[in-house]
Amino acid sequence: MRKASGFLEYERIDPKKRPPEERIKDWNEIRQPQDPEVVKTQGARCMNCGVPFCHGGVLLKGIASGCPVHNLIPEWNELVCQGQWKEAYLRLIRANPFPEFTARVCPAPCEGACTEGYIMESVTINSLEYEIIERAFAEGWVKTKKAQETGKKVAVIGSGPAGMSVAYYLNAVGHDVTVFERDDRAGGLMMYGIPNMKLEKRFIERRLDLMKASGIKFVLNTEVGKDISAKELVDSYDAVVLCTGASKGRGLDVEGKELKGVHFAMDFLKANTKSLLDSNLKDGNYISAKGKNVIIIGGGDTGTDCVGTSIRHGCESVCQFEILPQPPEKRIEEDNPWPEWPKKLKVDYGQEEAIRLYGADPRNYLISTKKMVGNENGEVKEVHTVEITWDKDTSGRFVPQEVPGSEKVWEADLVLLAMGFLGPEDTIPDELKLERNLSSNVKAEYEVFETNVEKVFTAGDMRRGQSLIVWAIQEGKLAAREVDKYLMGKSVIK
Repeated sequence: MRKASGFLEYERIDPKKRPPEERIKDWNEIRQPQDPEVVKTQGARCMNCGVPFCHGGVLLKGIASGCPVHNLIPEWNELVCQGQWKEAYLRLIRANPFPEFTARVCPAPCEGACTEGYIMESVTINSLEYEIIERAFAEGWVKTKKAQETGKKVAVIGSGPAGMSVAYYLNAVGHDVTVFERDDRAGGLMMYGIPNMKLEKRFIERRLDLMKASGIKFVLNTEVGKDISAKELVDSYDAVVLCTGASKGRGLDVEGKELKGVHFAMDFLKANTKSLLDSNLKDGNYISAKGKNVIIIGGGDTGTDCVGTSIRHGCESVCQFEILPQPPEKRIEEDNPWPEWPKKLKVDYGQEEAIRLYGADPRNYLISTKKMVGNENGEVKEVHTVEITWDKDTSGRFVPQEVPGSEKVWEADLVLLAMGFLGPEDTIPDELKLERNLSSNVKAEYEVFETNVEKVFTAGDMRRGQSLIVWAIQEGKLAAREVDKYLMGKSVIK
């Protein structure tokens, strides 16, 4: 390494974001590029550990520790700090075919497991990845990839990160791949579920153009199970891979849930992005938060995206309800030791913007929604809540207990449900009679990925439930390997 003591001599420097008062006026990317010399010193902070936990990709207490795609992080860190950018790019894509996506929307479990994070600030792995892939595109190093044709045809249903990963790897080893997508644009939830300021859609289109140039076919506006039967695809192709995600939203079973103005967060985000791409929001085909008091029930990335989107619409106010307690500002080693994912308070872009605009963090913790009340037109006007505590019951499980006298009424014109997902939609699994697990996900063993139906495989959220994009990419790669083995008897996909 150019400087073995770099982790002692250089402080962590995160990439700057555009100021909140500027960025809330548009839908452009928030992050700003870093100076190449700064990036080099950040790469020099890597200790090049003998055991690099950063690319472990294991589950600890159900949460990823280290990179699920097993990125060769210390290697490209060292190459960056030596100024060997192309070599760094080549090492990066050995494990990750789409670093432009993970660099923007992955929560970076690699940084949570970084050895330096045990006693100091972890290496800026996520921003290093961002700078490498953007330089690679700028320099023209990103090329199409296709081996000699095998004559085998594979249908991939769903064009999100898992489907794109499956298609990328199967196409690279010579198979004829067709991807079916029910929306009018490919990309799945990356295209319509993540707002533009977090992941500009031109970066997805850039990658899709390369995939099309390499021979992958995308069939859009085609819903399998409705416009074409799943069985027809099974009969017509040598293998079928299901990557439709876990898009069945988790509802809220309280009085008033049917009122006008109560929506799933994903419906709100999807309609906004489609209208933005179609007409720069001029067609009005979206759920507007303009001038409204917005209540978001649920936290996480989706809740944050709803905050940022509502602010850009020009909402009157925005509040988030979280049923869990506020995380600590620092990792609590007794309950959350390294290299587990650090459970600590994070102020994301949406909260930053709300604090700047309204003077307070929009999140309210330990809040349970009791009911929603509407006006004479059936439109939501109030959300009634109560504070809770989490206490152990007789079996030792933590259960919520209401705090007497803590009832509160909140003014609300728009309520967005951001409480996660219950599993995949039923149409295709029911038609093909696929086995499901207790969580309703399609049943297929990890590293096998084949369902109970001959030549039908599944990967990503449809198999594992709601998860990270980086897990979807990894499952796509491993599922592609198993499909390749099924078709050819062996595989070179690693």
